[in-house]
Amino acid sequence: MAVFVKFETPKEVSDKAYALAEIARDSGKVKKGTNEVTKIVERGEAAIVIMATDVEPPEILAHMPALCDEKNVPYVYVPSKEELGKAIGLEKPTASVAIVDAGNGKAQVDEIAAAVKDLKN
Repeated sequence: MAVFVKFETPKEVSDKAYALAEIARDSGKVKKGTNEVTKIVERGEAAIVIMATDVEPPEILAHMPALCDEKNVPYVYVPSKEELGKAIGLEKPTASVAIVDAGNGKAQVDEIAAAVKDLKN
């Protein structure tokens, strides 16, 4: 498991995270790329952060879980940066995305945040 992965995400939860990214892309606001995501989290504007676990080198995301915890931003892991990129409409992979406005995906944010809270305990 990569250095920044703090808990095992069940497939059903990561599938929900991909679906949420698609919903937010179409009806809300999404920021992509670790630098952008870091800024959004620091400003307290992120509803949830989605990180891919297959990032090379893993240090790229090493700071993210601690930052999210510090700012009380829920975060979740998905297995593929390729799929994460596709979910937000990119043709290339992305290491992380921040959902700024979930749009029609507000219920999914709450659902994923609750599931992750249980995983972390």
